Amino acid sequence: MGDIQRVDVLGVGVSAVNMDMAVEEVTRWVDHRERHYVCVTGVHGVMESQRDPDLLRIHNESGLTTPDGMPMVWAGHQAGADWMTRVYGPDLMLRVLELAAERGWGSYLYGGNDGVPELLAAKLQERFPGLKIVGMHSPPFRPLTTEEDEAIVREINSSGAELVWVGLSTPKQERWMSAHVGRLDAPALFGVGAAFDFHAGLVPQAPAWIQKRGLEWAFRLTKEPKRLWRRYFRNNPAYLWQTRRRKPFLR
Repeated sequence: MGDIQRVDVLGVGVSAVNMDMAVEEVTRWVDHRERHYVCVTGVHGVMESQRDPDLLRIHNESGLTTPDGMPMVWAGHQAGADWMTRVYGPDLMLRVLELAAERGWGSYLYGGNDGVPELLAAKLQERFPGLKIVGMHSPPFRPLTTEEDEAIVREINSSGAELVWVGLSTPKQERWMSAHVGRLDAPALFGVGAAFDFHAGLVPQAPAWIQKRGLEWAFRLTKEPKRLWRRYFRNNPAYLWQTRRRKPFLR
């Protein structure tokens, strides 16, 4: 496919894609051994990028920055990309892993609290018989030493993984992917955050009707208020105000 258009949302280039287009693009990377990373981005990622020029750069240098939240889809439609649909990180993970099980692609799981990658691997292999999980690692919360980081790179590369799933939350996972995409042999890195906990069965997902109305943030807030209240009450009003002044456009 190549050269996918992007919708400029406050300077962040959100890929003008739907789920089928995103999976097709990832497949192309694997087939051609191109190395890229995927940011799954909603209001949180866009607003953090307003405060951090490096994070803005990371989003714009991605292979794909998918419309993870409905506000990104609505921004795309406003800009004329009426084919855009939500490419939600947890759903993208399942679609790609279904294909990986068919094609024999290996996956490496990087992130989550202690024990989460192991639980996630078991749930995914139960769901997709034949799925290859070729390695996993739950990193400490502190920054890794140079030696530790080099050891992880060697481990992932020696695993032969085509896909690396990164569950570190935004913006930590985006920084990690940007720093490692040139050092890892895997064609596709995915920053999927909460998908680790969702698919491991540790945190409930919002019902589909809530997701379609763009109200998933409210559902998640009721489940994790101490962790999320500041994010949503800081970012959501600011996003609405700024997008009224700077309309999204196709670029």
